[in-house]
Amino acid sequence: MHCNLSLFKNGKNTFYDAKRAHQLSETALYAIGGLLEHVRSFTAVTNPIVNSYKRIVPGYEAPVYLAWSLANRSALIRVPAKRGNATRIELRSPDPSCNPYLALAVILEAIIDGVQKKTKPPLDIDKNIFKMDDRERKRAKIETLPGSLHDALMLMKKSAIVKSALGEHIFKEFMQTKLQEWEKYRTAVTEHELNAYLIKY
Repeated sequence: MHCNLSLFKNGKNTFYDAKRAHQLSETALYAIGGLLEHVRSFTAVTNPIVNSYKRIVPGYEAPVYLAWSLANRSALIRVPAKRGNATRIELRSPDPSCNPYLALAVILEAIIDGVQKKTKPPLDIDKNIFKMDDRERKRAKIETLPGSLHDALMLMKKSAIVKSALGEHIFKEFMQTKLQEWEKYRTAVTEHELNAYLIKY
C-alpha cells in the first residue's frame, strides 16, 4: 500500500523548489527526514500483522532498507520523477492489512515532526541496496525495518510520536491487542513445523 505524499500551501506544492537540487524543497527533505527517523517506530501500525513481516525481508521487491532515492526501488522512500505541483514522496513500506486512518495519522505525525524540527535526511542512495553487502550498508548507515511484529511493537512502545498521533486510548488498545496476537502466533504449531520436524524429532 505505497503512500504518495505531498504538502500544499496556498495552492502550491511546498515540496517543489525549482532552484534546489533534484527540485526538492527543504520542506520535502525535512519530511523525508522525519519519515526515516520515525518509520521503525510506526511500522507496527503500517504493517500490523505477523504476515506483514514475510513481505518486508531483504532480497525481495518490498523495501526494507531505511534510505531514500529518486528512482531506486530498493529504497524505502522513492521520489517519483514528476515535479511542479505533482512533486511527491512515496513511502513504500505500508501494506493493505493496516488501518488506513491510523497509518496516515502516524505517517503525517512523522512528517510534521520532521518539518518542525528541520530533520535533515541522509544523502540519497542511487545504488541498488539489495546488492550491497553488510559492510557497504553499514558504511552508508543504512538501517532496516523491524523484522517481526514483536520487534515493531517494542519500538512503537517507546515512541512519543506514535502515542501523540494515535492518542492514549488507541495506542494502549492497539499495543495490547497486537501483543496478544503475537503471543498466539508465537505459541501456535504450524503445518510448516509439523512437516519440517515431526518425522525428524
